[in-house]
Amino acid sequence: MTGQTIALNGDALLPLSAERPSNSQRLFVRYFTAILIDLVVLNLFVEYSENVAIDSFTTSLLAAVLLQVLLKVTIAVEHRVATYFKAKPGRLMTFLRFFFAWLVLFGSKFVILEALTFVFGDKVRFEGIFHGIVTLIVVIIAMLIAEEVIVRLYRRLSD
Repeated sequence: MTGQTIALNGDALLPLSAERPSNSQRLFVRYFTAILIDLVVLNLFVEYSENVAIDSFTTSLLAAVLLQVLLKVTIAVEHRVATYFKAKPGRLMTFLRFFFAWLVLFGSKFVILEALTFVFGDKVRFEGIFHGIVTLIVVIIAMLIAEEVIVRLYRRLSD
């Protein structure tokens, strides 16, 4: 090309018929990606930890979906509890806000473990300290960290 400069932006590489994604499509991609991240983390624990056992890939995929749903419900409940106490003045309400947020976040792990047991039985097992609850907490923290790393990487790509 003689003397012509081509400026590339995100739209330059899209076909002319491409449309911007809707909010529903963005939400789908967000949760689809989160489930895949959870699936990878979960299977890495299955492979490298003796405290996590899942009988098949299909079961681990379904467990990743269930974990994603339960984690989102937990966060929604925690936010509602925090909003309730945040609206009330005083130090006691501030203390109660943090206490109940912690209680919801910690207590939810027992609910999640029981839900996994109820749905999958012996096909999904977390073993170790306190009947596997510590292992489950470590797995969930690893999932949340992995999701956050991917989100931050994705956002950095927009610069």
